[in-house]
Amino acid sequence: MTDAVAPFPIRVPEADLAHLAERLARTRWPDAGPVDDGRQGPALHALRRLVARWQNGYDWRATEACINGWGSSRTVIDGLGIHFLHVRSPEPDAVPLLLAHGWPGSILEFREMIGPLTDPAAHGEARHPAFHLVIPSMPGFGFSDKPGEQGWHVGRVAQAYTELMRRLGYHDRWFAQGGDWGAAVVTTLAQMRAPGLAGIHLNMVLFQPTEEEIRNATPEERDMLAGMQRYDREQSAYMKLQNTRPQSVAFALADSPVGLAAWLYALFQDMTDSGGAPERVLQQDDLLDHIMLYWLPNAGASSARFYWENAQAGRGMSAAPIALPAGVSVFPGEAVRLSRRWAEQRFADLRHFSQPERGGHFAAMENPAALVDAVRATFATR
Repeated sequence: MTDAVAPFPIRVPEADLAHLAERLARTRWPDAGPVDDGRQGPALHALRRLVARWQNGYDWRATEACINGWGSSRTVIDGLGIHFLHVRSPEPDAVPLLLAHGWPGSILEFREMIGPLTDPAAHGEARHPAFHLVIPSMPGFGFSDKPGEQGWHVGRVAQAYTELMRRLGYHDRWFAQGGDWGAAVVTTLAQMRAPGLAGIHLNMVLFQPTEEEIRNATPEERDMLAGMQRYDREQSAYMKLQNTRPQSVAFALADSPVGLAAWLYALFQDMTDSGGAPERVLQQDDLLDHIMLYWLPNAGASSARFYWENAQAGRGMSAAPIALPAGVSVFPGEAVRLSRRWAEQRFADLRHFSQPERGGHFAAMENPAALVDAVRATFATR
């Protein structure tokens, strides 16, 4: 066994990009159907517009250069190659911070946060703390390896991330932030008291309100409960499929770039604070970057199986309050929201709680400035 950490520059063969262009050109489109407002999923006109940009104007090589410029690296942990970005701050007192993405996000969710967090002085914010950033691709996602055995659930990923931080020399004191599955991993890191972990920040808290909380809900909390019910009723079909039969969709995700794009786009449509039009808050090229991190390494199927692994493990948030210092940001477009008093029941040392005016499930992309501020506020008393 080796602890080697090595540079891992991404160099997609030109033949792979040409093959993608050919597949896009030969797309067989579905009919528009009688409903085109997003209630049945992505509308035909929305995907045609996105694919038109994919074919004309989108530049993967520019994104590839950015990834390589952010310290693209790889190491093998628990038999699996983990790809990650390692962006060191120039500040001598910088503190390590792990940023954990979810599905259908990627390491590129955090791109607008990298500069302000690693080099605040260069962004006119010299008074703020600086961080060394570690941004891993989850197993089965992006350019990390695909698990060839069962058991790669949230708990095992948390163990792998703990080992990653140790290998990078960040075992004495570090922090972690996450949303979506990244929030589940970060929460697990806190529950297991990962060595050196000194605090966490979440922009999504995976929790079930208690019967008492439902019964005594304030008007604001009733609105939050209604949002969770709407998500479960109207927008969670992808999760239920991936929890139970991920291989049913795996073949389409691996074979059709437009099929993959539509499957991922649906979440950006439903979970951004955009009224169902993600291009209002996100650049098309940013959406395409995420899609490419699923298409190029053929990670559509393996990332979907992560849901099945966690459903089999039956993991949920422990009823015991998390003891580590914590911060929580609740963005208005997030489906799973909680009030401050609900958060205080689940975090024994809640250092920061904020409700930004805009942003949704993809907070790091939709409102990175607010998330940067929340991270700084949470860890200000380090």
